[in-house]
Amino acid sequence: MKQHFLLSCIAFSVLCLSCITNKDVVYLQDKGTVPIDSLVLKESSKPYRVQVNDILSINVKALDDELTKIFNPVETTVGAATQGQSSLYFNGFTIDLHGNIKFPILGEINVLGYTIQEIENKVKAELLAQYFKETAELFVTVKLAGLRYTVTGEVEGTGVYTLFQDRVNIIEALANAGDISLTGDRKDVLVIRQYADGQKIHHIDLTDIAAMQSPYYYIQPNDMILVKPLKRKALGAGQTGIQNVTTIASILSVLVSTYFLTKNL
Repeated sequence: MKQHFLLSCIAFSVLCLSCITNKDVVYLQDKGTVPIDSLVLKESSKPYRVQVNDILSINVKALDDELTKIFNPVETTVGAATQGQSSLYFNGFTIDLHGNIKFPILGEINVLGYTIQEIENKVKAELLAQYFKETAELFVTVKLAGLRYTVTGEVEGTGVYTLFQDRVNIIEALANAGDISLTGDRKDVLVIRQYADGQKIHHIDLTDIAAMQSPYYYIQPNDMILVKPLKRKALGAGQTGIQNVTTIASILSVLVSTYFLTKNL
């Protein structure tokens, strides 16, 4: 009876301490969940609509540079990315709690919920109506002052990051944070996204190539990415086969010693 109990304990230990496999760590695997034609997938990405506290960089150009100086008080070409971020924080156009930005000459302009292209069109239309003539050949450029997001959990470098790109997918964002650690759960990554009515939690499986079709594959400003630990980490399992063998050997040593001690009683 005791021998059966001992063998059961050993078998249970082996099952619990199975090492992390390639299926747990390889990104974008073909799991047969979507039809793949030469690995070309249709991405699901919608234009971002700005939110409260977003910072916009707005640049106005015309034939006469003297007329546009009041709208461009700071040069947009900055050497270091961190300096650029700091400069835009103080000199960019922050969307207030009412969804407005305060623009020279024009005053308050409501942009909440607009896309970048829609804001460009709106600012240009207001400038032409109130300040410039059609012959000025006005050109307006609007950009987000960096894509800011947060990464935490089972990653090599938790923190708040800013990337100066128009589009960033979640794998790029995680790579920028040092990537998910070996004990991180890539099959159920959480994306906490802000909406007008509050925050919502979304799930994405990064080991499945179908993730590229997810509306959460491309991150948005102010996203929070949470990576949970694998269950085997909570059980204290090793990450590799050698670690598991060492752990199992230790357990076997304890069990064998306990068996012989109880047998001699």
